Amino acid sequence: MTEPATTPSSPASPAFRRILAQAGFEARSILRNGEQLLLSLVLPIIVLLGLSLTGILDVLGLGIGGHSPVAVATSGVLGLAIASTAFTGQAISTGFDRRYGVLRQLATTPLGTTGLIWGKLLAVLLVVAVQFALLGGIALVLGITAPVAHLAVVVAGLLGTAVMLTWGLVLAGTLRAEATLALANLLWVLMASVGGLVVAHDGLWGRLVSWTPSGALGDAMRSAVLDGAIDLRACAVMLAWTLLGLLAARRFFDFDGR
Repeated sequence: MTEPATTPSSPASPAFRRILAQAGFEARSILRNGEQLLLSLVLPIIVLLGLSLTGILDVLGLGIGGHSPVAVATSGVLGLAIASTAFTGQAISTGFDRRYGVLRQLATTPLGTTGLIWGKLLAVLLVVAVQFALLGGIALVLGITAPVAHLAVVVAGLLGTAVMLTWGLVLAGTLRAEATLALANLLWVLMASVGGLVVAHDGLWGRLVSWTPSGALGDAMRSAVLDGAIDLRACAVMLAWTLLGLLAARRFFDFDGR
């Protein structure tokens, strides 16, 4: 009696399962952490409600352009949610993981450095999807009326997550954990207020910030939600910054916290 033939498992399968396991662990850590939830969900919801219901956009004349406050607020808060999770949240958590030697230990496991990065990216994308679903639902309740292009939102979301996560990891891998904590929070405030992430800015300043990761992400989201189109220039800017960030991470990222 002949034994049934066995098909060897693909070498990529165990690696992929490890990446999925790491992504699940990272996502659960984000969603169970009170500080992360405050940054990723509570603050964006507060900003969405505040900009939509208080009329502050009209008072300050910030980027209405004939659109409803709910639509403008939604386009800005989607970008803010990405920056909260992919940049600030990941920079802080990765910085302290690096400080306590967690990154060095994971890098020496079968997961490896590449698997660790892919696991973080998948986890952040999962959390961003949860954020978008929740914020989109709230926007519908508030009565948003806008020609939203869902494909454009997805493209902007993917590129925005990539560029924010890349530079969050660069920050976490080059500075001390305490410096990363302070700088990541400061940059979040600057991106949200004057960085073109939440609202568009006029004049020279608006043109300058449109070439930054936060400004490009804000422009791409506003184009997707308010105009129903893909902003190719903004997408190209985010892609360029992502590639630059990958080169910087490859050159300067240190797995040993100092």
